[in-house]
Amino acid sequence: MKTHKHILVAILLIAALPMTVFSQNEILGGRINGNFQMDAQYYRPDSLIGAKPVSEKMLMNSWTNIIYTSGNFNAGMRFETYLNPINGYDIKYKGSGIPYWHVDYKTGQFQITAGNIYEQFGSGMIFRTYEEHNLGLDNSLYGLRVKFRPHKSIDLKAIYGTQRYYWEKGPGIVRGIDADVFLNDLIPSFENSPLKINLGGSFVSKYEDNEQIYNKYKDSNHPNELLILPLNVGAGAGRINMIYKNFSLTGEYVRKVNDPNDKNGYIYKPGEAMLVSLSYNQRGFGAFIQAKRLDNMTFKSRRTGADKALDINYLPSITKQQTYSLASLYPYATLPNNEMGLQAQINYKIKRNTLLGGKYGVDLSLSGSIVNGIEKTPVPGEEIFETTNGTLGYTSSFFKPGKDNYYKDLILEIGHRFTKSYKLIFTYMYQGIDNFVVQGHGDYMKAHIFIADNSYRITTKQSIRFEAQAMFTEQEEGDWAYALVEYSVAPKWFFSVANMYNFGNPNPDQRLHYPLVAMAYNNGANRIQISYGRQRKGVVCVGGVCREMPASNGLTVSLTTNF
Repeated sequence: MKTHKHILVAILLIAALPMTVFSQNEILGGRINGNFQMDAQYYRPDSLIGAKPVSEKMLMNSWTNIIYTSGNFNAGMRFETYLNPINGYDIKYKGSGIPYWHVDYKTGQFQITAGNIYEQFGSGMIFRTYEEHNLGLDNSLYGLRVKFRPHKSIDLKAIYGTQRYYWEKGPGIVRGIDADVFLNDLIPSFENSPLKINLGGSFVSKYEDNEQIYNKYKDSNHPNELLILPLNVGAGAGRINMIYKNFSLTGEYVRKVNDPNDKNGYIYKPGEAMLVSLSYNQRGFGAFIQAKRLDNMTFKSRRTGADKALDINYLPSITKQQTYSLASLYPYATLPNNEMGLQAQINYKIKRNTLLGGKYGVDLSLSGSIVNGIEKTPVPGEEIFETTNGTLGYTSSFFKPGKDNYYKDLILEIGHRFTKSYKLIFTYMYQGIDNFVVQGHGDYMKAHIFIADNSYRITTKQSIRFEAQAMFTEQEEGDWAYALVEYSVAPKWFFSVANMYNFGNPNPDQRLHYPLVAMAYNNGANRIQISYGRQRKGVVCVGGVCREMPASNGLTVSLTTNF
């Protein structure tokens, strides 16, 4: 009866939310929490930067999550409204509704979830459903998930459903199982070993109905020949995670059977992905190296999908995520079908009260990454490379990178506190990126970027921060400069003034300023931020997944709250 009462509460939450009383966040013995966010932009046309008029003048994205928890039971829903979607978000989001809900119950060794599910197997290279509002991305699985723990060392998961496609569901059915075993708990004699080992494995498949897709390239004498499409496409993965004292090693390998789709030109070559990381940490020193290889690993629940929706897997980036404005002007986006790279980083702290470290010590960080394409050899008998629709496409040596470089960087960061109140972080970054391959336009760009991040504490509550940045490049839009002044009164107030200046643009008429003023007010779990100014056309990326951001000029208001 208790279970029935909880389910009834969940239904009432979804159907009669406006009438629900959140007295002290408690209802019928359970607890309610959630959050709310609204982003609204008022647009002014600005022909100089390419900001086009917006008919509605103002656009808005907003959502709120409501979650009810009582013991081993929880249920949640999310209301979303896009009226209309902010520029840069897909217009397919236009509208309002409840695209997300779930109920979840734990009993003994089982946990059952129904509704929309966010889940990840291993690193995500074979399966990951998640939502990232900054990217306008939500590929949640609408269906069922079962978790089973037969032993304290063994975790099993199974999922079954279809994926969210804006306000609809994708056409493919996704099924998967995952197992994770902690050997130290499974083998008694291994329990106290300093070597800790986790093993894991996954299998995921998708089903799609047949459809008519013509083999238009393979044989021009038979232009109306239809491709024979696999209705079921499976992928398997194995992974290991080992920790020994200060060392940590993780690795995962994924193999996908033939999966002709829009992204790979409808070839039948199997896909492969590998990700290996090795790290070492001790007090004052850390080192990290990572290698990745991706070959034909686009995995969608719609074979004709050309955008970022309906991705079944997530392929992490091995380039460092940048937060400074000029360092993130030209970000790298993961190339699922053709990528081989390395990333390494060393962190070292020069001790305090030494000649080089001074009174407070010095933090040093040196990192670098390089990403090439994979080596490809056209299938024998195929004369025109990359027009191999309906064939195996190409062969590729697993350990041989291609000659073309898509991205590389070298980053040096030095952080030092000169006094109790003043700290400086200096960054130098060299960047090379093939913008035509990564973003679909532009040339190979080489840039030198210098950043000085100064922070000064005026009082225990007041602080001021000043950023000065410069980028020097002979390609794309030429040289840039950026300055920002930020004044904070903890814990409630924040003010900033910034300007980005494209002083080296080859076209003198495009040597423009991008000024931006902003303020924010925090009160407990509530925050409102208002900004006004120009926003350059560019790309915003999170974890190697990107969306284009058009130029804009106007007022932006963001409100967030948690309860």
